[in-house]
Amino acid sequence: MKKILFIVFVLCTVISFGQTYTVSGTVSDLNGPISGAIVTKKGGTNEVITDVNGKYLIELTRGSHTLIFKALDQEIEHIIRVTKDAILDINFGLDGKLDEVLVRAVRVNADSPITHSNLSKEQLAERNLGQDIATQIKFLPNVVTTSDAGAGIGYTGFRVRGTGNQGINVTINGIPYNDAESATSFFVNLQDFTSSVENLQLQRGVGTSTNGPGAFGASLNILTDAVSDEAYGSTSHSFGSFGTRRHNVKFSTGLLNDHIEISGRLSQIKSDGYIDRASSDLKSYFLQAAYKDDNTLIKVINFAGSEVTYQSWFGVDAETAANNPTFNPAGQFTDENGNIRFHENQVDDYKQDHYQVHWNQRYNNNWSTNLSFNYTYGRGFFEEYEEDDDLDFYGISPVTIGGETIETSDLIRRRWLDNDFYVVNANVNYKDTQWDFTSGLYWSQYNGDHFGEVIWARFASDSEIGDNYYFGTGEKGEFSAFAKATYRVNNQWSVYGDLQGRFINYETDGINSDVQEFIVDESYSFFNPKAGVTYKLDEKNQFYGSYARANREPNRTDFENGAPRPERLNDFELGWRYNSSKVKLNINGYYLDFRDQLVVSGIDDVGAPIRTNSGQSYRAGVEIEAAVQLTSKLSVYPNLAVSTNKNKDFLFQRDGVLQNLGDTNISFSPDVVAGNTIQYVPVKGLTLQFLSKFVGEQYLGNIDSPTSLLDSYFVNDFNVTYELGEIAFFKGVTLNLLVNNVFDERFISNGYFFTFDDDFSVPGEITTVEGAGFYPQAGTNFLVGTTLRF
Repeated sequence: MKKILFIVFVLCTVISFGQTYTVSGTVSDLNGPISGAIVTKKGGTNEVITDVNGKYLIELTRGSHTLIFKALDQEIEHIIRVTKDAILDINFGLDGKLDEVLVRAVRVNADSPITHSNLSKEQLAERNLGQDIATQIKFLPNVVTTSDAGAGIGYTGFRVRGTGNQGINVTINGIPYNDAESATSFFVNLQDFTSSVENLQLQRGVGTSTNGPGAFGASLNILTDAVSDEAYGSTSHSFGSFGTRRHNVKFSTGLLNDHIEISGRLSQIKSDGYIDRASSDLKSYFLQAAYKDDNTLIKVINFAGSEVTYQSWFGVDAETAANNPTFNPAGQFTDENGNIRFHENQVDDYKQDHYQVHWNQRYNNNWSTNLSFNYTYGRGFFEEYEEDDDLDFYGISPVTIGGETIETSDLIRRRWLDNDFYVVNANVNYKDTQWDFTSGLYWSQYNGDHFGEVIWARFASDSEIGDNYYFGTGEKGEFSAFAKATYRVNNQWSVYGDLQGRFINYETDGINSDVQEFIVDESYSFFNPKAGVTYKLDEKNQFYGSYARANREPNRTDFENGAPRPERLNDFELGWRYNSSKVKLNINGYYLDFRDQLVVSGIDDVGAPIRTNSGQSYRAGVEIEAAVQLTSKLSVYPNLAVSTNKNKDFLFQRDGVLQNLGDTNISFSPDVVAGNTIQYVPVKGLTLQFLSKFVGEQYLGNIDSPTSLLDSYFVNDFNVTYELGEIAFFKGVTLNLLVNNVFDERFISNGYFFTFDDDFSVPGEITTVEGAGFYPQAGTNFLVGTTLRF
């Protein structure tokens, strides 16, 4: 009898634990149900997707399970003990990760009337083999990227809607990354940073209020690694063309005592570059210590890096680009025997350290706050060999040798930057079923020293080591305040409003690199209103419209080249979003009305854009972005931007006479930019992607000169990602292959145009001379890598 009872007990236990139950519910946010949200069991293979009403149903066995809900670029984990059928509702508006509070003030959600695109950690990882962030986002709509070294490592940049780095606001965890004086984002100083990015959002146009310089073309908001509940370690290695190699290690302790996590990354990237001697030696680290509980998240983050890149920012003329595209004139000189040589240390050498502290607090289901502090320390130089240069320019006395007075000399100089950047940022958010309100205050202070020294001269005369031949300072202070809100009128209508005030003071003193007195003392007060409306026709169709104003102050180079006026932009957007289980489609029309837009008209001796106010100008276009699932294994992701970009009544002095050229094309503004990704998943774990980018012809200047015309190009990449799963003592192994420019297209993605008045060739006449420089890009090249997780 005991044996029978035991057998019955065992059978009942097996049946009980083997029995499945259903867990069902609704996934929503404060705007209502979310269709297309993904629900999975952690460590399992079963996956379900919410229907048009946000409903889901998943089968689970008896016991404890962790369910993962993914939607709106967020992820929620929920532990549930299953003993019977259960109902579990998830609201991303109330239960979302506290990590997201870091960027909440500068981001928008899926239903916002702001045009935007998102990239998740997983999407970035597919092509993360050492190339800079600017290169990795090149397939987003209306984005054009370029690389000085020709292969996406080193100095890179990108444009959105024709606006370059200086008109794109970049924030990391809500902290401005743009250099305060130049307004430029130098991604070469974010070495292997994609490996520490949780997700990013690119808003096109003015976007929502952000911290730091105003967004004229776009804003890029980056969120760094989220807190990991579980411990992990990983190491990634990649190798490829032009001697490229990338190595990193990452780790996380997971939550210690359920509250504390320490994580980090250490990276090195080296590349010889496609262009001659355009080498890069990049080192970086990322460290994070976090404390979290149900309502509190405190993060202390330190990331830093050093870059040594051989200069390749000079470009080449059209003939050289066609016949010798890898030629690099940087560092060229003629030795005493008449031989052409190149200075081996013609490099840019810069280090940058970032320290951030973030305190996110959720008080209840409605109220949350964020308080952030930042300190950035940057220092470095670029070194140049100057042949037969004037000693007097450097404050060096002439030398008399054998009765001959020597007033020029070959020499090597370094031009230094040493700067400090402080930020305090505070935000408060209130959310309920109708309101989503955020208000914030921002303060920053930048102090920078600019100085130069001669470290060697063939005839040094009375100079001493450490003498500065110029020294100047730059100080920039900013205070801004904003308040923005989305009000959900009903299930169909919501309205958006955003008010921001920015107050800037910029002062310089001393002598600049041209050894001229450089004094600036300017203050600006900007008011930037924004408003929009969203109409939800049904579960699949949504329409939106918005208006935004932005004002932007000139940068240091603008002041050095004249008396610039601040820019003003009125941005009008109108769009339609369609979302079904198989097709997602976004169509957006925009009209950007500029006053005194600072358009690029050349480059200076360090490759920085020279800009001039263009008076009235506009950009108008249509952007189309889609995701189409053709089969369970095959998907396509096309995008297209068609635009017209014009200066109105553009004035130009030609042959000594000021002329009105009428409407001209704005520099660096192609009329067509298109991209496409074909993704095929033949078996689980294997992803094949064929990626294409077309950029139409564009002018490098603003006077429609044929000399400044840059040809269109069409480039295709091929990407393979293979997840092998557990192997030996590794929890996971990922293999990546990226073949860039598969069809070996010879193309140029960037350049510059210049003019000058020649009054010597023909006595009594002034003739305008035109010229252009170009940056050829690499042909077929590849990167292959592996990531080992343990």
